[in-house]
Amino acid sequence: MEKKRKITHVEGGEPSSDKQPKGFVPTAESKGKATQLRVIAGILWLLAIATQIGAISLLFKEPVSMLWLIVLIVVDLILVIIGSILWKKSNRLDPASEKEKFKFFMQNQLGMVAAIIAFLPLVIFILTNKNLDGKQKGILGGVAVAALLIAGVVGYDFNPPSVEQYTEEINRVEWLNNGVDHVYWTKSGKVYHLYDDCSYINTARTDEIFEGTVPQARELKNITSLCSRCESRAIKEQSLNESDYVGTKELQEAVAPAGEE
Repeated sequence: MEKKRKITHVEGGEPSSDKQPKGFVPTAESKGKATQLRVIAGILWLLAIATQIGAISLLFKEPVSMLWLIVLIVVDLILVIIGSILWKKSNRLDPASEKEKFKFFMQNQLGMVAAIIAFLPLVIFILTNKNLDGKQKGILGGVAVAALLIAGVVGYDFNPPSVEQYTEEINRVEWLNNGVDHVYWTKSGKVYHLYDDCSYINTARTDEIFEGTVPQARELKNITSLCSRCESRAIKEQSLNESDYVGTKELQEAVAPAGEE
């Protein structure tokens, strides 16, 4: 007998069935949650900078405490990383538009910028400090540089979300799914699906399947791709033509609100 899998509906975003051309707009709930996460991230980054200032002040007190400096660097790193993770999550809830290039870059890569601000001054002070000998500079400088690199990599978003990307993903799903933004995914999945009986999602290790919208799949699991098997199945079952989808995208661009071109 085939194993029955639990299907869990994700609350907070009902499937869209409006077939009118539109762009992605976050819900009031998503914007509110994003703002909350950004405030917490900002506070954590400020604490990280304060920790860095404390570490710099120790460099001018003789004898220099290597242990306390390393402890403060580690605390600084933890604060920056947690802040960056929360900030990136907020961007999945309320993404920026690619049309505003500077804002798009800063909003998505602010975690990396915060890492530079929270560690680079400390690295410079360590390497130029006269109270440290060569060995101490090597150890502390190495630890601080390593922390800077780790925080920078964690803070950098290699796949930044955008309003345009969300819109394209939603439009694709709606076109394939009779105008409805409704998908399925699993805890460990890398793609979302149009059918809960897809063989890729129904495996022996699957106990629970989640259902919701494309933005929810991105927000909760950072899933950005549609299952190729589901896509092919939908096109075949509904006798869809790719040229029709291209025409739909052209229509959306033609009726885009002023200021979004």
